[in-house]
Amino acid sequence: MEQETMLKEILKALELHSDHIHVEMQKISSQLRAEMKEMGNQLRTEMKEMGNQLRTEMKEMVGKLEEKMDERFNRLETKVDNLRIELSETQETVDFLSSKTLQHERKIRELYRQQ
Repeated sequence: MEQETMLKEILKALELHSDHIHVEMQKISSQLRAEMKEMGNQLRTEMKEMGNQLRTEMKEMVGKLEEKMDERFNRLETKVDNLRIELSETQETVDFLSSKTLQHERKIRELYRQQ
């Protein structure tokens, strides 16, 4: 009977120890879940901050690029305007020279007819 009592006491001690370990494991599990949740929240916050920072940097880059493009388009417009003026002046010169050439040709024909 003593062995049976001792066995029961050992089993009871093992059960108590098992319950204690189970409680400790639940505490550790809860702590781990809480830490993981906190880390997840921190990660989300950091990702949002990085996303916002990236958006800001991209807006700045786009703004600078737009400024450069505007500047270049303005320069291009100026060049095109100058080319238009030159072309117009050249056309006027060609028109003038053409009219003079025609006048000279008429005079030459008249002189030729008079001979």
